[in-house]
Amino acid sequence: MELRYLRYFVAVAQTHNFTRAAELLGISQPPLSQQIQRLEREVGTPLLHRLTRGVELTDAGEAFYQDACQILAQSDAALEKARGIARGINGKLSLGITSSNAFNPKIFTLLREFQTHYPAIELHQRETNMAGLMQELDEGLLDVAFVRLPCESSKRFNLKLIDEEPMMIALHKDHPLSGEDALALQALADVPPVLFPEEVAPGLYELMYNACLRAGIDLKSACQASQISSSLSMVGSGFGFALVPQSMTCIASPNVTFHAIRGDQVKTDVALAWRQFERSPSVKRFIQLFGH
Repeated sequence: MELRYLRYFVAVAQTHNFTRAAELLGISQPPLSQQIQRLEREVGTPLLHRLTRGVELTDAGEAFYQDACQILAQSDAALEKARGIARGINGKLSLGITSSNAFNPKIFTLLREFQTHYPAIELHQRETNMAGLMQELDEGLLDVAFVRLPCESSKRFNLKLIDEEPMMIALHKDHPLSGEDALALQALADVPPVLFPEEVAPGLYELMYNACLRAGIDLKSACQASQISSSLSMVGSGFGFALVPQSMTCIASPNVTFHAIRGDQVKTDVALAWRQFERSPSVKRFIQLFGH
């Protein structure tokens, strides 16, 4: 059964008149009448009572009309959805974010802006470590990812810088230097550093490790946290000090103070990563918005 038969029938059912229905459809009346007759033969029962001054629906026609309206609505919605996906204004977008980026306000401001521009695109977020993000992006499980640089494995992807963050010192509130606004890393030579496993984010780990090395800090005394975010809990419990991105200073902890690094500035970049030769229209729109 052709959809045009349904459209013709619905037009006649709504106007109760072949002439007015033909005018709405932009066709002449005889072909319209012929198409309705073909539809009735295909259904196997009359759908309309032909009256002197119009038509009325039969009981079967009334039931058929309700279903025809629903089918046409679903068909129109399917067409619009497909066209929207092709234009990048409908569909789904899977994005990954590292735990160290989960507190960056710039990222979420941009995400909100994207959702405002394209409300019909569903955003699905996944938070994991850098190694996991790179693997899932490579395997197509993620469309885009917010990564923290430096990251050697990210060089396989296209990158767009979003933000630059200085690293901050997180220190227990009872440390004698906790009242200082800025600290040189050398002043913490007697405090154990709290580091996350290298495999979680090799580039960021190397950045922090080398900063501590240059400051003469004894890395043999380092404590290990499971993630960079959990290092703050360890600092608050008295394990030592940690280096964290500035955006993570929003995490309130009564036992932790934050300090700028004096002298040897340690900075990390936040970037958007996506696969090379990406063809998804919604991903392209996402990239365009983040590039303005």
